[in-house]
Amino acid sequence: MTATVPSPAAARSTEEERHARRTLALSGLAVLVTFLDTTVLFVAFPDISKTFSSAGPAELSWVLNAYTIAFAALLVPAGKIADRVGHKRVFLAGSALFTLASAACALAPTVEVLIGFRVLQAFGAAALIPSSLALVLRAFPADRLPFAVAIWGAMGAAAGAVGPTLGASLVEAANWRWVFLINVPAGLVTVGFGRRFLRESSDPETRIPALAGIVSIAGAASLVSLAVVKSDEWGWVDGRTFAAFLLGAALFAFFLVHQRRTAAPALDLSLFGIRNYAWANAATFAFGTAFTAMFFGSFLILTQVWGYSVLRAGLGISPGPLVVAVLAPRFGKLAGRIGQRPLLIAGGLAFAAGGVWRIAAMGAQAHYVQDYLPGTLLTGLGVALCLPQLASVTSQALPANRLGVGGAANQAIRQFGGTLGVGLTIAFISQPTSAAQALDNFDRVWLLLVLGGVATSLLSLPLVTRHGPATLPAEDLVLAPELP
Repeated sequence: MTATVPSPAAARSTEEERHARRTLALSGLAVLVTFLDTTVLFVAFPDISKTFSSAGPAELSWVLNAYTIAFAALLVPAGKIADRVGHKRVFLAGSALFTLASAACALAPTVEVLIGFRVLQAFGAAALIPSSLALVLRAFPADRLPFAVAIWGAMGAAAGAVGPTLGASLVEAANWRWVFLINVPAGLVTVGFGRRFLRESSDPETRIPALAGIVSIAGAASLVSLAVVKSDEWGWVDGRTFAAFLLGAALFAFFLVHQRRTAAPALDLSLFGIRNYAWANAATFAFGTAFTAMFFGSFLILTQVWGYSVLRAGLGISPGPLVVAVLAPRFGKLAGRIGQRPLLIAGGLAFAAGGVWRIAAMGAQAHYVQDYLPGTLLTGLGVALCLPQLASVTSQALPANRLGVGGAANQAIRQFGGTLGVGLTIAFISQPTSAAQALDNFDRVWLLLVLGGVATSLLSLPLVTRHGPATLPAEDLVLAPELP
């Protein structure tokens, strides 16, 4: 019997499929570790507060916000740098820096040093996210991009599923320092196998962005975050709060003007002339704010009001993220058939319904199954429907030579929303004088879920999404003149 020899075309197809799967696995691992770091920090936050007991809530909030602000501000320029010097090169450098900074965070002797190394972590994470997405987009054919991007985005959701339990277990068994050390082996795997299996790609015509744009957008986010976090201490009508908001707004205005005039912008504002890109990013900001408030607020109410241990709270939070990890890939396949718009509209409403449930059902007494679980399953359904699809819509709307910077801008907008979500949560729940006031404070957090979910659905209405090709016709996407 004569053996069948695969044709050269079939061999190439097999090799391309193998490359695509390896790229998705390595990129997904990087996304998992990056977002795992955020979710486990929410769980470890009370233990960090005990270690640095001399620091107040506002100062400690910067352990979270310094990372998210630096991460968001650097994502877009990192995306441009990745487009210019090479996605693989930037991916490997970012992974190495994130790993080293994680080890340094674990050894931090003071809260100030910890915040400083968290900023270095953000540098590494900012390099990882856009380069990893660009590598995935280059590795998969157009008709499989909705599925691939959904898997890539679902890794962030998986971090939400694993993070609470893993972080709580580490804190209970040892201390908060171990939530940083778990990043080290994953980083070694990513760098080691990434050097071997990833393929380089770049756009040499991309310009490295001017420093003024990066500094101004980071300063604007920092000032607005400061105003929100300190609002409980200063008061919303205090002159210092107004001054921080006004200076933040002024810096943001300068950023917009500078980006239009400079030859090397940190953010290509013409991207927002693309219909789907503009609306999906607005929805991403709304959902990112509500999502972070939901996650952080859930852990705090379980520990501060219901009196759960850190480990029990971590386990209690897990069903929602597990729903995301299970359903997000399936919704990615469904989006490939019917488009993302129906899923986003339904997802925003499901997430809002989860917020309504929490306001109506959650009281001072711990009744997990009947009061907490239905709400967290609803928000989990909403996240599974929304977050991966928002990333998919924005990436599919982009021209091929804007994949890195465009994907980075979308993730940056989500992170800025997350920074606002952390700030508002801390401002809302600070210093309750009674159990009743504590519940009222958390109801304000749950109201953010309702508003963010409804806003996501409304902002998704103008989207034009179809099954099939990854790139939609220009006439369906463009609000302003076409991009060069």
